[in-house]
Amino acid sequence: MNRLEIVRFALRGLLANKMRSALTTLGILIGVAAVILLVAVGEGSSQSIQQNIQRLGANTLTISPSFTGGGSGGGRGAPGGGGQNTGPRTQARQLTLADAEALTDKAAAPSVATVSPVVTAGSATATYEAASHTVSQLVGTYPSYFEAMNKQVERGTYFFNDDVLAARKVMVLGTTVAEELFGDLDPVGRQVSVSGVPFTVVGVLKESGSSGMQDADDVAIAPLPAVQQSLTGFGSLGSIVVRATGASATETAQAEVTALLNQRHGITGTAAADYRILNQATLQETVSAATGTFTVLLGAVAAISLLVGGIGITNIMLVTVTERTREIGIRKAIGAPRGAILGQFLMEATLLSLVGGLSGVLVAFAGTRFTIAGIEPVLVPSSVVLALGVSVGIGLFFGSYPANRAAKLRPIQALRHE
Repeated sequence: MNRLEIVRFALRGLLANKMRSALTTLGILIGVAAVILLVAVGEGSSQSIQQNIQRLGANTLTISPSFTGGGSGGGRGAPGGGGQNTGPRTQARQLTLADAEALTDKAAAPSVATVSPVVTAGSATATYEAASHTVSQLVGTYPSYFEAMNKQVERGTYFFNDDVLAARKVMVLGTTVAEELFGDLDPVGRQVSVSGVPFTVVGVLKESGSSGMQDADDVAIAPLPAVQQSLTGFGSLGSIVVRATGASATETAQAEVTALLNQRHGITGTAAADYRILNQATLQETVSAATGTFTVLLGAVAAISLLVGGIGITNIMLVTVTERTREIGIRKAIGAPRGAILGQFLMEATLLSLVGGLSGVLVAFAGTRFTIAGIEPVLVPSSVVLALGVSVGIGLFFGSYPANRAAKLRPIQALRHE
């Protein structure tokens, strides 16, 4: 019996029980589709986070208050801030505008290009005529913030240092805020009211996109003094954004910033710092490792369903062998070799897993066209090849026992089977 006849007999056997074959195939389909889709979701999440970090640039440092006794005083490679500090806790001090101004000293911090003090009003209600929108993040800062955070203007312009010095109530809107308040109108030059305070819109930012459940475009940025006077008060800063002179100077700039802040905040010896420095390059490495582990874990969990599908193939093929015992006996009695019987049942199991695998790939490909939990899945070609290969391997592995059992049946025993 040649291979073509083996395939023909296998197909005839499968089509004789269409519902049973379809349900068995469905188990493999779900397993393959789950593996590919979950890996795609993990990869999409990883790429989204990486892109958001890259937007900030590898030469950006973000300084924020830290009030934990064992807090980190900085990122990797910074003197006094290379990791967890287990020393005694110092008297916590807030970040102030004076701290930010000290970091602009070129003699003490030559590797620092720009310094942007930041206050955040949190959510604030903005209105224009009858339209109203709650802005997720209202930021007060300096013009250098736009370059440091890679915030590009699509319409209008940024505000300038003169606006900061004069505490002018001008504002740059994110696209979400602009669309919610103005619709198709051009916001530039129009006046919005933020918590009852009038601000003139001077620009609209380019669209940044969403990151999971967070809308990066739901933001409004205004001069620091204007926000402090009108909304937050002249208290401490929420953070300080520092841009190094270049990517290669980031570690040096971090060391300079750490030294200056330690001096200003009276942090000496093993005392824990009351601030932390976020290095974008270090963060990107950490996130890459974490999301890679997350993706592998998702794939491993989904692979369990493939194993369940393989067990289903074994079960169905054992039932099939039992039902067709007399047929096997007749074929062996008229001279069918052991290899033909073995090949037929192996082929049936492999066809079930192959059809299920290919169907699963198609379902997964269609699934990646949709956003899942706020994440756009990214199809990973290696996961497709691996899932399809494993599905075929499962057919061969889990089908080998029933096939071998059928091939070992003695003709006389098979013919006597009722």
